[in-house]
Amino acid sequence: MSVVTILQIILAILVFIIFCLIGVYVLIMYINKKKEEEPEEEVVEDESMGTFRGLSKESIYKFMEFDEIKDNMIIRKNRNQYVMVIQCQGVNYDLMSEEEKTAVEEGFVQFLNTLRFPIQLYVQTRSLNLKDIIDEYKAKVSTIATDIEKINARIANAKAKGNEKLRQRLEFEKLRKSRVLDYGVDISDYVGRMSLNKNILQQKTYVVISYFSSEFSGANDCSPDELDNMAFSELYTRVQSVIHALQASGVNGKILDSESLAELLYVAYNRDDSELIQLSKALDSQYDALYSTGKDVLEKKQEKLQEAIDAEALELATDSIIKADRYRQIDKLKKAQMVKDKATDIIEEYKDQMDPVIYEGAKNEIAKAKLEDEEEPEEEKKTGTRRTKKDTEEN
Repeated sequence: MSVVTILQIILAILVFIIFCLIGVYVLIMYINKKKEEEPEEEVVEDESMGTFRGLSKESIYKFMEFDEIKDNMIIRKNRNQYVMVIQCQGVNYDLMSEEEKTAVEEGFVQFLNTLRFPIQLYVQTRSLNLKDIIDEYKAKVSTIATDIEKINARIANAKAKGNEKLRQRLEFEKLRKSRVLDYGVDISDYVGRMSLNKNILQQKTYVVISYFSSEFSGANDCSPDELDNMAFSELYTRVQSVIHALQASGVNGKILDSESLAELLYVAYNRDDSELIQLSKALDSQYDALYSTGKDVLEKKQEKLQEAIDAEALELATDSIIKADRYRQIDKLKKAQMVKDKATDIIEEYKDQMDPVIYEGAKNEIAKAKLEDEEEPEEEKKTGTRRTKKDTEEN
């Protein structure tokens, strides 16, 4: 092979490589231009899981398969579908008698025959959340403890007045409430320990009812708000008919509100995290508030000060009632003495028309008379300053 031939082959290879490089360059320029024309996708960042690119709002909404939750409805597919959900309270079918089972079956058949629109049945299993039950028990226990404090004040008042029957009745009421309080505390502790067990599951059944905007001929001419209102009216009518039909088989139902719908979807999309991060706790903490709504330090101090004032006021009121009862008894003595003085004046007025013996006897009887209101103060009884019958006769 001659040198000229070898040079021609090398030249051909170089020309081929140059054309390949030009093709690659054109391809890269085309891809970059395509990327510039496409809209930038929003970057979803999560501090705990890093940064993910390629997830836009549109892709997330497409994955979630619903647009928003509004007016107790799930709005889907750009307002083409509206959904309401009924939570059903089931019946214990296995413990029923044969007649009751037959009645339930006939009621369910009647429910199926009354349907004029499609429905879906959805069953969701969750770990039992005992937070609300525990809070309810604690609130009742606190109320009972407050009632016992009030009863203690009434017992002190009854002792001061010497009302033994009322005191015994109040003591019995206090004993009864104290036992209820102890039982309530035990129940609260027991339920609190049960809440630590994650193996307690509950199964909830839902009836899903849909309404499509295509069912309404004038949907294209309506604004979004008008379409929402029209869909709500239609769905509410359907839901109520389903609830009444289910009652024939002994099944009670209620419409899920917007918060319950959000929790339903949250558990459906986050089965693992829903037990650790509960939606109800997130809403209670007001994570979506524009500003912090926590109590200010000064407000907390004022609340503690108010509690101390209320406790001291209750104690002062009890002591004042006990002390004021002594003034009531003194007033009774004054009233009794005024009655005796008035009776003596009447006797003196008719002295000339009376026999001397009758006159003296009447005065003695007035002096010895013991009126109903004439009671000695408790203070005098305690200090031993009670006047004797002889001293009264001498006066």
